[in-house]
Amino acid sequence: MTTRGVLYVHSAPRALCPHVEWAIAGVLGVRVQLDWIRQPASPGTWRAEFSWQGAVGTAAKLASALRGWHLLRFEVTAEPCATAEGERYSATPDLGIFHAVTGIHGDILIPEDRLRAALGRASQGGTDLEAEIARLLGKPWDDELEPFRYAGEGAPVRWLHQVV
Repeated sequence: MTTRGVLYVHSAPRALCPHVEWAIAGVLGVRVQLDWIRQPASPGTWRAEFSWQGAVGTAAKLASALRGWHLLRFEVTAEPCATAEGERYSATPDLGIFHAVTGIHGDILIPEDRLRAALGRASQGGTDLEAEIARLLGKPWDDELEPFRYAGEGAPVRWLHQVV
């Protein structure tokens, strides 16, 4: 079963760009050349988007291949398919990697054991429930990545259309 998704490299130092392409190629088994543009949110860094198609689990492999570089900010998404839920991976230098399972409408699905653990930590007074839920939803990653998500000047814009 195959799925498809998008890799968003939000910021990478110029010297890291070819290594990112090689890592993606290593996962997908095909040569990859990204269209790099300057990242205005972090001068001196570059951004790129790459749509991919592959076996279920490809998003995890892409995230694993890229996670070792501390100066890289990226997100990988995978659409749900008949045999698997969707996924989202977000990575920042300061926070590391966030993983979420997503449903057919893009909502984050939180397993009950993770919710029970968050309730347990909050009830013990170590943290509050709102902060625990925010972390389960990836809010710290979203907050850090949001300035990088906006397309830079000259970046391609992808318009989504739904025909009813």
